[in-house]
Amino acid sequence: MGMGGPLDTAIPMTDSALLSLTQWLSPAFPVGGFAYSHGLEQAIAAGAVGDAGALEAWLTDVLLRGSGRADAILLCAALDDAADWAALDGLARALAPSRERLAETVEQGQAFTEATNALTGTAHPPAALPVAVGRAARTLALAPAQVVALYLQSFAANLVAGAVRFIPLGQSAGQGVLQSLHPLILQVAAEAAVTPVDDITSGVPGADLAAMAHETMDVRVFKT
Repeated sequence: MGMGGPLDTAIPMTDSALLSLTQWLSPAFPVGGFAYSHGLEQAIAAGAVGDAGALEAWLTDVLLRGSGRADAILLCAALDDAADWAALDGLARALAPSRERLAETVEQGQAFTEATNALTGTAHPPAALPVAVGRAARTLALAPAQVVALYLQSFAANLVAGAVRFIPLGQSAGQGVLQSLHPLILQVAAEAAVTPVDDITSGVPGADLAAMAHETMDVRVFKT
């Protein structure tokens, strides 16, 4: 064994920041993301999503043309130190197309804020989830597209996990769907990093209607 100098055990700041972000976006972080299906439970119950192919198509639309893209742009805007977080929170709430979608982003955003406040010693007020994540992540000095990609990966993973249980779908099939979405997640994240909030659009009426119909389902596993 060589007689070299002491090993450099310092952890690069970017590695530490990535660990913090992945902790915040992991299923173990106390935001209750597992309890929300984003209307997917209704789509499955109605027969619109019944296999891996249909699940991938549904998630693709949500990520590319729906709340996935909108949240990504809001999150990027919230990463700016000069951001008006109250205004962004108001916009996020206004963009929610139904009562349950509003509850989903507000409840998870409040839980995320409470948890990160406790960990970081901050005292931020509650905010919609993408705004809360962007506000907290601004201190990590990570590229916006990187933060958004991990956020969207977490969002998609929660929905895939729900579909695996509710369709039901095999674990391997579910993970295959999630892996197939990686290029799209990276694309949406890169576009969001250079898109102003004024350019937020949404065009997924099927997913929005499913979220609305979920409010009146007699038997429900998920909150939304």
